[in-house]
Amino acid sequence: MFRFDEGLKVYLHREAIDFRVGLNGLAILVEQALGLDPFAETVYVFRNRRRDRVKILAWDRNGFWLMMKRLEERDRFSWPDAVTVPTLTVEQLHWLLDGINLAVIRKHPQRFYTRVG
Repeated sequence: MFRFDEGLKVYLHREAIDFRVGLNGLAILVEQALGLDPFAETVYVFRNRRRDRVKILAWDRNGFWLMMKRLEERDRFSWPDAVTVPTLTVEQLHWLLDGINLAVIRKHPQRFYTRVG
């Protein structure tokens, strides 16, 4: 079974796609539009124009996984704006799928100290 392990890379495709595209079309899109390897240990996330559906493509040893989430009613995914191909952590992917706006979430900065006191 496919799992979202903590070290997994997550790439978002910025533009909306036609959701009639299947596994092969998404793999070609990863290769040609994103310039990435569809067979890597990576998750690729796509959305439709209305932002109420998400498709997730991933390779697992000997085959592709294609997962889809569809929101009901007026709910929409908060899709991040970025100039390049945005990368997320697995935790951020879960936030995105839960409807959390990633643009407003900020963690505390990591501090490095040379001594105590």
